[in-house]
Amino acid sequence: MDEITGVRIHPLTPELWQDFEKLFGPRGACGGCWCMFWKLDRKDFLLNRGEGNRQLQKTIVEAGDTPGLLAYVDDRPVGWCAIEPRERYPGLGRSRILKPVDETKVWSVSCFYVERKYRSRGLSIALLKSAVQFAATRGAQVVEGYPTEVVDKTMPAPFVYTGLASAFLQVGFTEVARRSAKRPIMRLFI
Repeated sequence: MDEITGVRIHPLTPELWQDFEKLFGPRGACGGCWCMFWKLDRKDFLLNRGEGNRQLQKTIVEAGDTPGLLAYVDDRPVGWCAIEPRERYPGLGRSRILKPVDETKVWSVSCFYVERKYRSRGLSIALLKSAVQFAATRGAQVVEGYPTEVVDKTMPAPFVYTGLASAFLQVGFTEVARRSAKRPIMRLFI
């Protein structure tokens, strides 16, 4: 497929909330997540699946926090990248694979969601580059990601929601830890 041209990327603000809802659709992107998976403990995430998670994320955005970036093509929301300081994702700390590498303060890229027809066309790379710039403007010195290394091209998109290692490498991230064969922890030092 051809690479996408004319991509615009904006931080998610209250004014863009309806575009976030439009992109994520009635199911909240993947199974009612609304990009709350890493923010809640498993029990609360499951109890809030769907509408509850949507409301929780909306409350975060309405409070003035920016949990990520929206990508647009022709004024249509087509992609999402979650980026926040790691401490806003307590679920990462509970993961034996993704627990902190060290005491370094990092911003975490925790999730991507790209509309089906825009996948495999460079949108996640554009989002990742913008996420690094976004974090840098907010004082970040290190951005960390938790991508998947795909060896089987048939892996469904929902299973690579944290991004692909190949995209992180293209943006300049390097591996700093690996506790699972297919799940590196990667960093970019700004």
